[in-house]
Amino acid sequence: MKASVGKLKLSKIQEKPWTHLMADFIIKLPVVARKDTILVICDRLPKITYFVVTMKDILVEGLERLSKDNV
Repeated sequence: MKASVGKLKLSKIQEKPWTHLMADFIIKLPVVARKDTILVICDRLPKITYFVVTMKDILVEGLERLSKDNV
C-alpha cells in the first residue's frame, strides 16, 4: 500500500540577512603557504558567498576568528 503524500510546504522567507548561514569546507587541496583548506560561508538571503583560506587542523576558536575577520 502506498503512503499518502502531503502538500508541499514552502520554506519560511527570510526577512533580513545574517539569520541563516551555511558553512562547509573544501579539503585536501595542494598546500600553498601552509594553507590546504577553504572555508566556504554562504548567507542564504542575498546569496553572498565568502571563501576563506585556512588549514585543515584549525580549532573552533580559529574558525570563529576567521569568520568574524573575513565575513
